[in-house]
Amino acid sequence: MADPSTYRPAPGEIPVEPGVYRFRDEHGRVIYVGKAKSLRQRLSSYFQDVSALHPRTHTMVTTAASVEWTVVANEVEALQLEYSWIKEYDPRFNVKYRDDKSYPYLAVTMGEDFPRVQVMRGAKRKGTRYFGPYAHAWAIRETVDLLLRVFPVRTCSSGVFRRAGQVGRPCLLGYIGKCSAPCVGRVSEQEHRELAEDFCDFMAGNTGRFVRRLEHEMKQAANEQEYERAARLRDDIGALNRALEKSAVVLADATDADVFALAEDELEAAVQVFHVRGGRIRGQRGWVVEKVEDVGTDDLVEHLLQQVYGASPEAVPREVLVPALPRDSAEVAAWLEGMRGSRVDLRVPRRGDKRALLETVERNAGQALNLHKTRRGGDLTTRSLALKELQDALDLPDAPLRIECYDVSNLQGTEVVASMVVFEDGLPRKSEYRRFSVRGTEGQDDTAWMNEVITRRFRRYLDERAEASDVEIAQGIDPETGRPQKFAYPPQLVVVDGGPPQVAAAARALDALGIEEVSLVGLAKRLEEVWLPGDDHPVILPRSSEGLYLLQRVRDEAHRFAITFHRQRRSKAMTSSALDAVPGLGPTRRKALLKQFGSLKRIRAAEAAEIAAVPGIGPATAQAVVDALAGTSGATPAVNLTTGEVLDD
Repeated sequence: MADPSTYRPAPGEIPVEPGVYRFRDEHGRVIYVGKAKSLRQRLSSYFQDVSALHPRTHTMVTTAASVEWTVVANEVEALQLEYSWIKEYDPRFNVKYRDDKSYPYLAVTMGEDFPRVQVMRGAKRKGTRYFGPYAHAWAIRETVDLLLRVFPVRTCSSGVFRRAGQVGRPCLLGYIGKCSAPCVGRVSEQEHRELAEDFCDFMAGNTGRFVRRLEHEMKQAANEQEYERAARLRDDIGALNRALEKSAVVLADATDADVFALAEDELEAAVQVFHVRGGRIRGQRGWVVEKVEDVGTDDLVEHLLQQVYGASPEAVPREVLVPALPRDSAEVAAWLEGMRGSRVDLRVPRRGDKRALLETVERNAGQALNLHKTRRGGDLTTRSLALKELQDALDLPDAPLRIECYDVSNLQGTEVVASMVVFEDGLPRKSEYRRFSVRGTEGQDDTAWMNEVITRRFRRYLDERAEASDVEIAQGIDPETGRPQKFAYPPQLVVVDGGPPQVAAAARALDALGIEEVSLVGLAKRLEEVWLPGDDHPVILPRSSEGLYLLQRVRDEAHRFAITFHRQRRSKAMTSSALDAVPGLGPTRRKALLKQFGSLKRIRAAEAAEIAAVPGIGPATAQAVVDALAGTSGATPAVNLTTGEVLDD
């Protein structure tokens, strides 16, 4: 592991102009490529105190053995050169999207004597009309197969076309009616070109006239009692409708746009893109990318645009809609315009149909990330590897088959709650989840709250173990009810959400109870550091570690469970009123009182006899209401957080 100070350039050697830089390892391999408006300012940030760097950046600069740079004229040239070098060197510390193939297009070679319909990738050719891009080549072939019933355009290669003409016999498509067979003279060159032009018009969105024409011909054939021809035309109409259903209109005015969305966590990000051409969704693509470097959403968007359009410059549409603008959005837009040859609108949609479409793409990205996590976490081999990695990294005596994680949630010290989630064999065991209402600490003290929760959980464990027999302890059975005990099993590993302070608080609780067989760690969210009790430095698990991924899943689940409980408590507290404390006054009679008087203020001003006149409320309950409200005249009115309605006045 190299010391960055050994290869740090002198400050005066680094130019202040824009440029692109490369970090190389001791073997001369490029491990990271970056760009900067000011090379001096950017490179200096890598050579600060390494302990202050993000773990991934720390790993990169200590792996590198040298750095070099190239000065360019402006930021757009820097963007272009950065992409070229990433493609050339494939650096291990750069974010890379797994699917970087060029987009497939549906192409019609109108420049040929007999136009051909086919799938094409790469640079666009003169005289060829393109439709797309599509997510997959098979999606193009499905569409073409449907349309060839109505527009039997040639799809064969030049060699097949020539051989068919030489032998005077068409290919199979000619026999089944999916090719007009111009190779053997069944249609003239002009008639075949008209078919190709109709095909292009349909793909361009001018669909109505073709459907209406076929419907007219079908009715005419039926009137003339040509029922076989009418049935054939009916099937042709069905084929056109199925082709139209595959690309519903989502944006008006025949908009051409690519809509990108991200769903991310600390280690990975899922990307989804919808390709809209002529107002219709023509394709959808998705990736899951590992965050090799320390990047935010704006940086991820920039890398995404680089790799998507760098591989297919002909695919740049008129509008590019993103969830967040890149840090150098003007330069990125200029780079896209240079490839397109005309203006490109790079922006974040804020309202209307485009915003709604972006939200749809975001939902798809979130589902893709959840599916990726589920598949990764559900694999038995992967889970076993994760548990083994945790055992080795944390120096545990056994693999942590049962992991418990604790998280505390509060709002400025109020409504403090905590969660306990359980993972067994690397999978969540939701029947074992528990929630705590923290009540023993005044003020805002995260460490005291954590200490209380750990103490309560393991005191229950000790109490239940003391009351049970050896067999009941082994089986986790309540001796009185015969049901499973709530806190019967001790975990092999306790994870707390936080750094050294939270770990120390949990360790004090375990020590006070004499719990020695349970291991303890903390997971600090900002840098994903794993802290052990009493250690001055964290354990840094590798970025690709399945053990780190498991800890992250456990921590995120504890956080979700705590937040959910906290919101329930807060909502209940904010929608309660003084009437809730009146004995014998249930929800129905409280509702009747509020309906009769209109507000709590008027109920407080009423006499017992007036309250007793409300249907369902007797004299004793009316007096209880008066007594309860007598001491709450100065109370803060309750507010419904959802509607903003003041409930008490």
